[in-house]
Amino acid sequence: MDVSLTGTAIATLGGTVRIPTTGRRRDLLHTRHARLQSIARGALEAVGDVDLAVIEGPSFHSAGGSAWDRGGLWWLIVDGLLDREIPTAIMPPRCRAKYATGNGNAGKTGVMNAVQHTYGAVFANDDECDSFVLRAAGLDWAGCPLVAVPETHRGGLLGCEWPDYEAVTR
Repeated sequence: MDVSLTGTAIATLGGTVRIPTTGRRRDLLHTRHARLQSIARGALEAVGDVDLAVIEGPSFHSAGGSAWDRGGLWWLIVDGLLDREIPTAIMPPRCRAKYATGNGNAGKTGVMNAVQHTYGAVFANDDECDSFVLRAAGLDWAGCPLVAVPETHRGGLLGCEWPDYEAVTR
């Protein structure tokens, strides 16, 4: 799951789902709250009942006026996953890029190109592409990789916070 204020994306067995939204950081508090609640509800509904959720971790070095809203949305979704007792992994952005490309500093275009080359998948936007990479990494970690990726790419799995493996495989 790639959490975004403008288009949270979730990759599932059936494909990718993007939760569109409207609003701006200048909106009133209750309007921003309703927006975050709506995105979180849509994301949790799209996730359904899964054995493992992989969510992109926060980008701690990102700047901008919406950092608090992004953090709030991230925690609403993680809270919902944990309340439903869904084993949840956190994959930092650099680990996502490394898993996709072999380079943790790869940009969005590099990740999209690598995903097209490796998986034959083309996405309309980087949110959906990133969610696909998170899903692929989670499946690889669980022992069911979509494709064999080089060990340099698999190194991206090492910097993640994974749940108890037994909770996922039972």
